Amino acid sequence: MASSSRNKVLRALRSLAANPRKILIYMNSAHLLNALPDETFLRLLWKARFGTDLNLENPETFNEKMQWLKLYDRNPLHTVMADKHAVKAYVSPLIGEEHVIPTLGVWDNPDDIDFSALPERFVLKCNHTSGEGLILCRDKARLDRGKAVRELKKAMKDDYYLTYREWPYRDIPRKIIAEPYMEDCQAAALGLDTLPVYKILCFEGEPRIIQTIQNDKTDHESIDYFDPEWKLLPFRQNYPNSAVPTVRPRRLSEMLETARTLSAGFHFLRVDLYEINGELYFSEFTFFSDAGFAPFEPEEWNRTLGSWIRLP
Repeated sequence: MASSSRNKVLRALRSLAANPRKILIYMNSAHLLNALPDETFLRLLWKARFGTDLNLENPETFNEKMQWLKLYDRNPLHTVMADKHAVKAYVSPLIGEEHVIPTLGVWDNPDDIDFSALPERFVLKCNHTSGEGLILCRDKARLDRGKAVRELKKAMKDDYYLTYREWPYRDIPRKIIAEPYMEDCQAAALGLDTLPVYKILCFEGEPRIIQTIQNDKTDHESIDYFDPEWKLLPFRQNYPNSAVPTVRPRRLSEMLETARTLSAGFHFLRVDLYEINGELYFSEFTFFSDAGFAPFEPEEWNRTLGSWIRLP
């Protein structure tokens, strides 16, 4: 090993040794904690991330209650709702098939994808992950099909449940689905790389916060938070607020009513929607927003959102 590489390794080891929390986070990323029971794992990861003990006995904050729900609210329907393929059949009767992005194809193996049957622009994604293996094809003639298949194969092996013990993902039968590439004229005019996403956080069946994302899953992603009256809220989490806040959707009232319908009966449910050229489309559900591990700035919002969830 070259001297410079050896020194780099030694510095990394010293950094880990000086911070036990880094060791735990590294062990998790290396899948060395996979055998741990969910509660033990979550307590350890919480301690590593936040430096405090996880309060499951009397959870008060939003993030604490996300961990409680992971462990104790285990409705088998959640697995269907987290499945990006199966959820379409669940949602269609509730809000109308016209609000569900159609499926162009479904495969169990990336090698079986018939690219010749797909349109010039399309999306490929796995049904059991959150962005891993996502292929956005804007020009089929320029698509590196070999690379796309390799990325999908890698994503198909990923057990998304193990990362933060979001159990609904654990038993999803893994598939690849193809959808039309959806583009909004207004978003394109603003120079956005991807569709704006409206993620409506619903508490006890009531929409309370709209998380709006620009340039989702890109290097310049930004997130803003609004109340149902479209008042910008003064907090942030993983990403910076946008320099130009998302434009109020034309069908905001319908979005909120759709979210209210879909979240009825759940302590917490995030309903993700698109507005594409004036039409409303369902994206996906999330039961544990940011897995309950994204700090709030300022922290008081963590407690405010937590107060809206009424656990048994």
